[in-house]
Amino acid sequence: MVGITLSLSFAGTIFVLLYGLLFVTQPLEVSPNDTEAWKILSPLTLTLGGALGGLLAANGLKGHPEEKKKTDGE
Repeated sequence: MVGITLSLSFAGTIFVLLYGLLFVTQPLEVSPNDTEAWKILSPLTLTLGGALGGLLAANGLKGHPEEKKKTDGE
């Protein structure tokens, strides 16, 4: 459930950023509000991507059983 939520949040954020860049008419000068929004969204996207990658990596490690160590006496 957590992975699905992070994936949807990450995909939604990327979609909104790309939509804003491609289809919204922008003025020649960047407004201070837009500058602050980009300053917030950039680390947010990196954090979501890192959390999603960490979650997927941790989940992948749980799926493999540990190999049993053989002792010399057996």
